[in-house]
Amino acid sequence: MLLAIDVGNTQTHMGVFSGEELVAQWRTCTEGARTADELALTFRQLLLMNDLSFPTQIQAVAISSVVPTLTAALREMVERYFGFSPVVIEPGTKTGMSILIDNPGELGADRICNSVAAYSLAGGPLIVIDFGTATTFDVIGQRGEYMGGAIAPGVQVSADALAQAAARLPRIELLPPRTVIGRSTTESVRSGVILGAAAMVDGMIERITGEMKGEPQVVATGGLAPLVLEHCTTKSRFEATLTLIGLRILYQRNV
Repeated sequence: MLLAIDVGNTQTHMGVFSGEELVAQWRTCTEGARTADELALTFRQLLLMNDLSFPTQIQAVAISSVVPTLTAALREMVERYFGFSPVVIEPGTKTGMSILIDNPGELGADRICNSVAAYSLAGGPLIVIDFGTATTFDVIGQRGEYMGGAIAPGVQVSADALAQAAARLPRIELLPPRTVIGRSTTESVRSGVILGAAAMVDGMIERITGEMKGEPQVVATGGLAPLVLEHCTTKSRFEATLTLIGLRILYQRNV
């Protein structure tokens, strides 16, 4: 079995694959100061919840991480407790995808995973949107080449920044607004943050499409994706485990 670990800035998404089937998955808060021993304890407990053995049933580990301190701790944890080296998505990893940006080494591991997985599922041309700490747009050409992308503040980040910068605006629970025209401060913030994000997504897709050859499909992922996509006019395909699927594919290409 393969243990796939996607470390984001806010959350860490983990899953276990048996062949191509995702048989278990979990999410935890990302804590950059955790040690290899603490991580080992966490993984052991999560695996036991699904009747999986920590040292014997996991034969491989693949890691995508945007938090360098945790990348090092995870690498140490796998080598010490599993007894082998993980496949870490980093510069030099075989992706099977031409990356046509000025500095390919600066492309985040999660964006590589998303792009590889989305192209495998849907082909090109393609726009991949990840609704995480940041809302990222990745553009894949007809032949599977990575063309570039865009990065915007995430939905939760926008809401938190607004509450922090404006003394009289509250922190809100991210729920769908009942109307565009809010009749309370809370509803007004929900309208602006969520419907504003949806309008941004529609506008970015339109602008990106204008610079591409052909009509791209849109594949979206990320915990907040359903909240925003519900209000978008552009059709898209939602894949909740896209990054984990990309980790599985990239693991297979590198062993």
